[in-house]
Amino acid sequence: MQQSAWKRIILLSFLIFFVCMISACGDEGTEEVNGESVGGQSTLNFPTASTTGTIYPLGSAMANLWENKVEGANVNAQASNGGVDNLNLMKEGEAQISFATTGIIWEAYNGERGFKDREYKDVRIVAGLYYNPNQLVVHKDAGIESIADLKGKRFAPGSVGSTPEVESSIILPEYEIDYPDDIKENFVGFTEAIDLMRNKQIDAALIQAGLPTAGVTEMISTADGQLIGIEPEVRQSLMDDYPWYSEITIPSGTYEGQTEDIDTLAIKMMLIADASVDDDTIYEMTKSFWENLEELESSHAIVKQMDIENAVTELADIPLHKGAEQYYQEKGILE
Repeated sequence: MQQSAWKRIILLSFLIFFVCMISACGDEGTEEVNGESVGGQSTLNFPTASTTGTIYPLGSAMANLWENKVEGANVNAQASNGGVDNLNLMKEGEAQISFATTGIIWEAYNGERGFKDREYKDVRIVAGLYYNPNQLVVHKDAGIESIADLKGKRFAPGSVGSTPEVESSIILPEYEIDYPDDIKENFVGFTEAIDLMRNKQIDAALIQAGLPTAGVTEMISTADGQLIGIEPEVRQSLMDDYPWYSEITIPSGTYEGQTEDIDTLAIKMMLIADASVDDDTIYEMTKSFWENLEELESSHAIVKQMDIENAVTELADIPLHKGAEQYYQEKGILE
């Protein structure tokens, strides 16, 4: 064989060896979760909610915290339509960690209501966070003193697939309002609802988010909005039918010009993850979240309402993620 041919063979062999070495190094320490790399440099898609709600700024701050505290974590926080949308994204493998209220998680896990015949058994709780009250804002000139007065009114129940929209479908029938046929519905999110109320194009909107909520603040301060509550007998009836509800009072002064306490219902907001996310990753994220709360306080006042003692209560029989469970056991929160 000619010398030039041998040189070509040796050069080709060296190139093949070099490529194999690079590939081996690139694969070292890497696992796959829903098609995303976990270990070394993980990518977790993290849908939150509307930009004018509570959990969008909170989620963004949490994503930054995890990237700084959890080695190799890359968390992609993004706006969404809220709870139902978040769970659908997770069920379809397009998101790995998110927020939702207990009631909607229960429906997804058990395949009920909006998740009929498509149960999501792989959803897991990472942490119980705080209570999300139902906040019904009405225009002062709309003549609405009770939710019963919404019949025939222009109402924004929330965007399709959002937690407020689900809540509207549960609460309004308690007032003998056929939802959505008995209202002039406008399925929009917080931001759009603010503009519509400011322009007197809607009479009321339901917002479900932690206190205080930027969207409610805007409606009250710039759109002549005011809060109304849920009557005691209706609260009791709903709590009897839906055990994840809790009574809550929005204290006077929570919003500018709010001179009276507002009694309503709330549902616990949860941090959730798909069961496929690596246990060690969730353990480290849970640990860094609870042990660095002070770094999140600037993102939203709601952080002050969070207490690790309540992280594993009122879970509606939804399983904890094994990584989170390990952390709570170590902290003595779980036996």
